[in-house]
Amino acid sequence: MSTTLTYATFLVLFVVAPIFGLSVAAQRQGLPLPREGLLPTGLMVVVALAYTTPWDNYLIGQGVWWYGPDTVALTVGLAPLEEYLFMAFQPVLAALWFYTLRWPPVHPEGPLPGRARLVGTVGWLLVSLFGVWFLTDPSTYYLGAILAWACPVVALQWAVGGHYLWAARRSLAPVVVLPVAYLWAVDWYAIELGIWTISADHTTGIGLFGLPVEEMVFFLVTTLLVVQGIVLYHWVVDRWQ
Repeated sequence: MSTTLTYATFLVLFVVAPIFGLSVAAQRQGLPLPREGLLPTGLMVVVALAYTTPWDNYLIGQGVWWYGPDTVALTVGLAPLEEYLFMAFQPVLAALWFYTLRWPPVHPEGPLPGRARLVGTVGWLLVSLFGVWFLTDPSTYYLGAILAWACPVVALQWAVGGHYLWAARRSLAPVVVLPVAYLWAVDWYAIELGIWTISADHTTGIGLFGLPVEEMVFFLVTTLLVVQGIVLYHWVVDRWQ
């Protein structure tokens, strides 16, 4: 499917507009986002840009994905400017959804399961190793790149407060699932429009309604990183206080 939409226009319609809508909704609910939510959200944006930029540029250079002709305005390195904005806006979108649904932040009741931290940390590290192994095969290269890049950070989060995250899992599920489902739909639409194209040579060919499983995993783990990072931020601050 061809498109007359540029990446910038797409970003405004499907990322910036929902951010604005969630901001208005949070303000109407009287949520104290400027004070309690601004710092952790800002930290997530900085970390996302710093950690994702070299990975993103490298995979573009490897031909894992590319952009449609006349859809981008300016390229910085190998990635378009709009890509960096998407990197920054996605944590903001996830954070606003978190604060809209889960204010005050999650406080699980009862004793925290200590074993969950060890099991979660080891489990995510094992997934990271699978990612490294997947890098050796062209058809699983993109999936391996996602797992090897993201899962060590998830493992670190669980090493810090996995017992807390496990105790709060039921409260956090909708905070993760709903924005992930939205981002899947947005990503699918962008691929259908030809704003970006995922290489068939570097993917498994498995997907859902035309959305590659690699893209599904990407938006799942990145949203998980943001939500867990915010939860752990508030948990650490509460412990200090």
